Amino acid sequence: MPSDTKIRTDHLRRQAVVYVRQSTPHQVRGNRESTVRQYALAARAGALGWPAAAVQTIDEDQGRSAARSDHRDGFKRLLAEIGAGQVGLVLALEASRLARSSVDWHRLVETCGITKTLLADESAVYDPRDPNDRLLLGVKGTLGEAELMTIRCRLHDGRWSKARRGELAKPLPVGYVRTESGAVVKHPDRQVQARVQYLFELFAELRVARRVVARLRQESSRSRPRPGVARVTARSCGRRRPSGPS
Repeated sequence: MPSDTKIRTDHLRRQAVVYVRQSTPHQVRGNRESTVRQYALAARAGALGWPAAAVQTIDEDQGRSAARSDHRDGFKRLLAEIGAGQVGLVLALEASRLARSSVDWHRLVETCGITKTLLADESAVYDPRDPNDRLLLGVKGTLGEAELMTIRCRLHDGRWSKARRGELAKPLPVGYVRTESGAVVKHPDRQVQARVQYLFELFAELRVARRVVARLRQESSRSRPRPGVARVTARSCGRRRPSGPS
């Protein structure tokens, strides 16, 4: 029997879907407790009345941000199954696991309302067709988006603070290294210096990056690999126009 009055027989005839997501691969590797709690929502679906065979877990969006949905195949599949009327309950640890964009969140809630699909977390079940629940879901979605904006602002302010102190370090182009004092100098390896210098000479002669790439391919030019030093190859040259100290 359902343990919540909002859950009806019509909901139980359809499947329950547990959506699992963390924003970055680092969080997936390091924050194991969150992963455990999210997968444990399958047991909560069972406690709410769904048999184990009717509980599906969508976790292919692990390591992907919820700031947008165009790169989240799992979220797209979830919306498609809800829209097809196949889902009776969607479970997520919190609203931000599903979406941190108001557009995506309200689209999900609206679709759930049309298909009479419930939403649930660890503590409660929400019916998007109920005015009070709809209001609460709206607040949860807004808080998730606001939290993302706050995180971005903190990171941005932190970078600017480092930049004002002259301590903001950016990745260096091939052929240059940073000393212990923070100064940018040419790589001490003479062969690396020669290959980088040759690259700039080619560009000065040909004036078009594509021609530089073609010339390097013709010559099968390769720099000797060293630990921590990328190769100067036609592939690396074709990514961006050469720039930097000469």
